[in-house]
Amino acid sequence: MAEILDIIPLRTFVAISDCGGFGRAASALHVSQPTVSQHVRLLEKRLDQVLVVKSGRQARLTPAGERLLVEARRILGVHDEALARLDVSASSAIVIGSTETAADQILPELLGTLRDAYPERPIQFQIDRSTQMTDAVTRGTIDLAIILGIGPDVPGTEVGTLPLNWYTAPNWSPPVDDQPWHLVGYVEPCGMRQKGMELLGSQGRRVQVTAESTSLEGVIAAARAGLGIAVLPTTGRIPDGLVIRHGLPHLGDISVRLFTRRGLDSDIESAALSALGIFFAQRRILHAVSA
Repeated sequence: MAEILDIIPLRTFVAISDCGGFGRAASALHVSQPTVSQHVRLLEKRLDQVLVVKSGRQARLTPAGERLLVEARRILGVHDEALARLDVSASSAIVIGSTETAADQILPELLGTLRDAYPERPIQFQIDRSTQMTDAVTRGTIDLAIILGIGPDVPGTEVGTLPLNWYTAPNWSPPVDDQPWHLVGYVEPCGMRQKGMELLGSQGRRVQVTAESTSLEGVIAAARAGLGIAVLPTTGRIPDGLVIRHGLPHLGDISVRLFTRRGLDSDIESAALSALGIFFAQRRILHAVSA
C-alpha cells in the first residue's frame, strides 16, 4: 500500500465514476482527457492494482476500483470539511498565472478588477508557459491562469483570440533554392512552433529549428539576432527589433483561455471572466476603428 494518496487524482477518480467516463470527467473538471488518464495511472501505480477498465466511451471500475471509490469519497469529504472549518479562502492570496505574451497587456486589466473586488485579499501572480500553468492549476497551486492554446484539447473557457504572425529581424531574407527555412521558437511542447512547421512543410519547404528557448524574451532575442523566423501572437505591440512578415502562409489565431482550479469561488471566476471580456471587447472596437 502506498503511503500517500494525492487529493487531485482522487477527485479525478471520483469524477470518472460520477460522470461515467474519462471524457465527461475531463469536461466536468476543466482538464484534458490525457490529464484524467494520467491521474488514473498514478493511482494504479501507487496501489499496484488496475482500477478502471475502458469500454468504448464508458469506464467501468474494477473491484479494486470500487473499494478505492468508497475510500476516496471518505477522504475527500473529510478534506473538504476541514477546509470549510478552517475557512482558508477568507484571508488567503488569490494566485493568478499568465503567459508572458498576455502579461504585458491583458494581466493589468485582470489584476485591477480583482484588487477592486477583493481589497482585503492579497494577490500574487506567476508568469510561465501555458503547459506549466495548466499543471499548476490542476494541482491547485494557482487559482486561475490566462493560457494560450491551439486545438480542441486546451482546457478552460475561451475569452478571446489573438492573431498569430511571422516575425523576423528587419534584414532577414527568405532562403533560396532548396535551403532550409530556419525557425526559432519555444522548446517543445509548443503549438505555435508546431503550426509554423506544419504550414511551411505543407508548401514543400524544409524547416530547421535553429534556436529554442523556454522564455518569450529568448525567442524574441533569437529572431532579433537573425537566427530564424518566429511564430508569435500579436497583442497590439510589435517587439522591438522585429517586423511582421507578410506573404507567408496564414497562421490564423490562437485561443486565449481562462483556466480555474476546481473549487475556486465562483464570484472570483465571474469577476475574472468579466474583466477579460471587457479587454477583448475594447480590443475589437479599436481594431474596427483602425481598419
